[in-house]
Amino acid sequence: MTAPRVALRHSLHRVDVCVVGGGMAGICAALAAARHGARVALLHDRPVLGGNASSECRVHICGADRHGGIPNLRETGILEELRLENLARNPQRSFSVWDTVLYEAVRLQPNLDLLLNCSVLDARMRHGAIGSVTGWQLTTETHHTVQADVFIDCSGDAILAPLTGAAFRVGRESRHEFGESIAPEEADAKTMGMTCLFQARRHESPQPFEPPPWAYRFETDSELPYGTGGHRWWEMGYWWVELGGEHDSIHDTEALRDELLRILYGVWDHIKNRGDHGADCWALEWVQFLPAKRESRRYEGELMVTQGDLESGGRFIDTVAYGGWAMDDHHPAGFWSVRIGEPSTQFHPTPSPYGIPLRALISRDVANLMFAGRCASFTHAAMSSARVMGTGAVMGQAAGTCAAMAAASGVRPSRMVGRAPDLQQALLRDDCYLPGVPEHLPELTRAARLEASTGDPSPLLTGINRPVGDDRNSWPCAIGDHVSLCFVEPRHVGQVGLVLDSGLDLIIAMSYHQADAQLTAPPPVLPRCFRIDVLRRGLWETHARITRNHQRLVRVPVGVNVEGVRFTLEETWGSRTSQVFRFAAEPSHGNR
Repeated sequence: MTAPRVALRHSLHRVDVCVVGGGMAGICAALAAARHGARVALLHDRPVLGGNASSECRVHICGADRHGGIPNLRETGILEELRLENLARNPQRSFSVWDTVLYEAVRLQPNLDLLLNCSVLDARMRHGAIGSVTGWQLTTETHHTVQADVFIDCSGDAILAPLTGAAFRVGRESRHEFGESIAPEEADAKTMGMTCLFQARRHESPQPFEPPPWAYRFETDSELPYGTGGHRWWEMGYWWVELGGEHDSIHDTEALRDELLRILYGVWDHIKNRGDHGADCWALEWVQFLPAKRESRRYEGELMVTQGDLESGGRFIDTVAYGGWAMDDHHPAGFWSVRIGEPSTQFHPTPSPYGIPLRALISRDVANLMFAGRCASFTHAAMSSARVMGTGAVMGQAAGTCAAMAAASGVRPSRMVGRAPDLQQALLRDDCYLPGVPEHLPELTRAARLEASTGDPSPLLTGINRPVGDDRNSWPCAIGDHVSLCFVEPRHVGQVGLVLDSGLDLIIAMSYHQADAQLTAPPPVLPRCFRIDVLRRGLWETHARITRNHQRLVRVPVGVNVEGVRFTLEETWGSRTSQVFRFAAEPSHGNR
């Protein structure tokens, strides 16, 4: 008897914004769009969110602060919110708990539909724009078709490019095309490769290791990149176990993974069995089977950011994000560059920060397509800096905010370039940092009288919500200190908006090779308990008391007519002093 055929399920979703790819760029894009009122669908082809930062790959998030080497340039906004949540709930730095923090933020966000294990495989065009995309959800055997006004590709591999015909590039531009000194003389299809990491753990007794028979065998240190200097960081493995730049970094991924595993186990065999490396009591705990990619397709946007743009500081009129990682260009041969005596990577300096324009996040030829992350519109040289996840996350928040504003206005994303000042102010209110662009504080705040129990509170009016160079842009405070805004006559205050001190000079990157320098709890300087008082009929009264804060951006609803509002610091997470970077009376509730 033949079993009856069962028709595959097909589900239709109609949203304002569709985000493809749930890495850090896609998470921030989807959350930003939803918080700005858009109905959002996020399609991700893996069971966990985070992309290279997830438990499947375990790459730490790098950015403009360069592992804390450049103080006060850590990315804020949604990325900072997620990292601070992780510090409060994940002191052991478990990547599975981090997965859960990301999952919870997306799953519980109103207006956001999350489709995990859903790989986009088709797109339908209509009059030069994307009408819908369709993904296959492996776990439910269901096709999901998503119709949207704006689509944001954060997939890393720019999957919507071949599906829509959007212009894209692969490989390295020639030196003369954009006048880039670090580019090769002739253009080619070579890229940076992909990596498989491992994690090892120390035991109380010796742990033998028998390599699999198919692993490579490296007898001497000279056969490995960096020789004897490369045998550190056993807790996280080695980025230089890398291949793919001389191959097709998308279609050859399965074969490249096999080769990377042969190298990885060969390296561990060398550490354990080929010389005295002090690893007798160490054993493998985890091996990465999903390679972490650095480069594949890159879109051509309304503007392509170049090496020269980065080196000049990225001074764009439509700056909506920033970077600052060095141009970190990995050799296409990856691990095997050791055989030809060339370095695995070359660093070329960039200023930190440099601005990133909105035009680099908007397709030049598909009307409603945006993108963020390593597939954004950068040359290969510039992308070697902008590819890191901290930079991708702030690009994602900018793209998501822009997409929501465009959908609400019924315009194409390209029309938002002319409205860049409005977009910039929305991002600044959400605690993003845009170099050289101050926030325009609400009229309600500017019209008030600003006073403090101690110190000078006037830096709170600069509209710059972090230290920049020698300028602190803050009101310093200690336990019991307070700052207030008082009005000439009673005014309706929707909420009090605060940007607090989260220690932007500290390291919170989940990086296992910097274990001693990293926080495993909320920053000591961060206010943990504080009070918001309101002035009514000449008397201060407590309106709200926040008792276990672990966030930098805090919005406290008020919703009544008052003669003033006041912030009082009651407790930090350990420090005797703290700072406030923004204290504003606002007319309405924010986006969180």
